[in-house]
Amino acid sequence: MTTREGTKENMAVSKTMLMPQEEMLEIQNKGQKMKIGIPSDLEQVEYRVPLTPQAVDLLTSYGHEILIEKNAGKMASYSDKEYRAAGAQIVEKKEEIFQCDIVLRVAPFNDEEIDQLRGNQAILSNMQIHAHCSESIQKLMQKRVTTIAYESIENEHGFAPFVHQMSQIAGATSITLASEYLSNTRNGKGVLFGEVTGITPAELVIIGTSTAAEYAARAALSLGILVKVFDTSVYDLSKLEEKLGRRIFTSVFYPKVLRKALISADAVIGAMQFNTTPKFKVSEDLVKQMKEGSVIIDLNASQGGCFETTQCTNLKNPAYVKHGVVHYCVPNSPAIVARTASISLSNILIPILLSIGDSGGTDNYIKNSRGFRKGVYIYHGILTNPEIGRLFNLPSKDIDLLLAVF
Repeated sequence: MTTREGTKENMAVSKTMLMPQEEMLEIQNKGQKMKIGIPSDLEQVEYRVPLTPQAVDLLTSYGHEILIEKNAGKMASYSDKEYRAAGAQIVEKKEEIFQCDIVLRVAPFNDEEIDQLRGNQAILSNMQIHAHCSESIQKLMQKRVTTIAYESIENEHGFAPFVHQMSQIAGATSITLASEYLSNTRNGKGVLFGEVTGITPAELVIIGTSTAAEYAARAALSLGILVKVFDTSVYDLSKLEEKLGRRIFTSVFYPKVLRKALISADAVIGAMQFNTTPKFKVSEDLVKQMKEGSVIIDLNASQGGCFETTQCTNLKNPAYVKHGVVHYCVPNSPAIVARTASISLSNILIPILLSIGDSGGTDNYIKNSRGFRKGVYIYHGILTNPEIGRLFNLPSKDIDLLLAVF
């Protein structure tokens, strides 16, 4: 060995010896291979799957291990054979999935599933806050898991990709649903949800100006439906018109104006901003005054709903009739187009999962990504979401302060 080579080696050794232990551990953890489990959500009446076979193929090419429960992708028209060919392991029992380092699913966890979790792991799913109770949140905390809600994740620009994508799908499919429930195929009143020469066009009222409202309005306007939109903000109504590129009927919630619109409406869609408690509810008295056989589709059902008559349903029993009005209040309405929705979810999750692996695990990624950190509502068993804390009277802590300790 030459003197120059010996000097270089000594410098490298000295640099390593002087490096803080935390930094050394972080370097060792870079490029961590992950074991990801995907349970079937069919028992939860959820037909979407978080990763497509193409996504699994990409993840396994990076050395990550994917376990997926048998028939998990069935309702999205993805077979076990396709997942196996992509490199996934097909397992029979959900318990095996729940032992993985990361558990990835769409539906929120119920009490029985929480009991089966290994603990000290990361779980990513929809939270759907009204699907939880104080006991289920405390059970998750006792398992010392880190839980991340899709609907709260943001990118570096403050954009919520999961909410945006699923809202697009929910808005567009709401028009299909309204058409279906107005037709005779669902014992409806036999009204075409559209426009025919010589016949007054069908009328639609939209409550809110969210992304879902925008896409519902786009789909409805393309069919020649008369669209009326109500919201609490004139500014938001104006922005919606800008996005649509045309003038439509808009109004704030003047009682007489809203009442007149609801009485003549064939369908009403609740589409207030997601991730917030709806600022306005249509009263039960107003619902009673709607036309016999008209349809309500509440896209905010998981957050308490836009109507006093809202009761959460599921895809097995999606609708009920109250005061002569059909109510469709399924929290996961994008699941009716499960394949499209699954591809959309997978497109968002792939870069996130690859970044988690590259950064050395979920904890490092939470520290490095402020937008992803916003999705965390339990961190190593500690509640970090103040809204959940207020709702269930549980103490919560600021995650930024916790990261200084962990």
